[in-house]
Amino acid sequence: MPDQAERPASPPHGARSLPRGLTVDAYNAEIRAGGGFLGDQASNRAFKAMLDHWRAKLDQAGDDPLGDTPTDAISRRQLDRLLAEGDPEAAGLVHGVVEEFAQSLAEVAGRLLREEAWRGTERIVVGGGMRASRVGELAMGRASMLLKTEERQDVALVPIRHDPDEAGLIGGAHLAPPAVLAGQDGMLAVDIGGSNIRAGVVRPGLEAAPDLSAASVWDSEVWRYAEEKPGREEAIERLAAMLHELAGKAEKRGLRLAPFVGVGCPGRISGSGRIESGGQNLPGDWEGGGFSLPGRLRDGLPQVGGRDTVVVVHNDAVVQGLSQAPWMRDVRHWAVLTIGTGLGNASFTNRAEG
Repeated sequence: MPDQAERPASPPHGARSLPRGLTVDAYNAEIRAGGGFLGDQASNRAFKAMLDHWRAKLDQAGDDPLGDTPTDAISRRQLDRLLAEGDPEAAGLVHGVVEEFAQSLAEVAGRLLREEAWRGTERIVVGGGMRASRVGELAMGRASMLLKTEERQDVALVPIRHDPDEAGLIGGAHLAPPAVLAGQDGMLAVDIGGSNIRAGVVRPGLEAAPDLSAASVWDSEVWRYAEEKPGREEAIERLAAMLHELAGKAEKRGLRLAPFVGVGCPGRISGSGRIESGGQNLPGDWEGGGFSLPGRLRDGLPQVGGRDTVVVVHNDAVVQGLSQAPWMRDVRHWAVLTIGTGLGNASFTNRAEG
């Protein structure tokens, strides 16, 4: 392990130029439309609102095929079952909502593709919770067709390769300079979302693939904080405790952790690691009062191998997109959409090597 003075410099928070030949062209685009943000039209909330709208119409006719169950209590897994096994009217309801959502997703993607930083995009990878369901995959496939036929954009939407719950952690490894991970068995990673916080130990798998295509999540914990409505300090303390526990597990198993934590967080991230905007869905005020997420985490983290831990923060859509980077080397310009509490977005360019 190199001495502190020899350790390669980590990229700044929210960096544009990242290790492994990748440039972040833009992220967290907040395009206004219809009195709100365009991305709100293609989020999990938007999907549930569409489902609720059509259920209300059917209920007025006295024939809601989903009965009295509140829309918020209906999981994507239940909707998947209705598509496969439900009666024709229930399946038709879900199909109708999928079609409406796909149209919104195609419109949002088409509008983003007209942004300067998105022009020339050859492929869009789709992550987030919706991707983990058949309903989401159908919406993605239909939106891809609409992009080509209605929006006249020759761009394919493809599902993110990793499980969405793991992609946001694996992407954190791509924030670390290669030399930081060399000779290490793993690193800590954090994915902060609008309803839960996930932390994990990522094994880079560099011995199998230097481009991190063999990276995997060794262990992880999730806290669904939306159910508890904590304040900011409580959330940070809980996250630090999760990282302490994961580091302890790794130590007991003899895993050598790199003194590095990659963090994905909603919003626009300054070079100092502060959240400048876009943190409205997080618990408490993460934007004001000089609050520094990396500083607070660093203060609460244990030393790793006798060294202080470096914390690097970037936008969560960027980090989730980074997990797909090894499989996007055949195109020059590509992008990511993450369908969650909101719609995350980022665009990338693969820099020429050498």
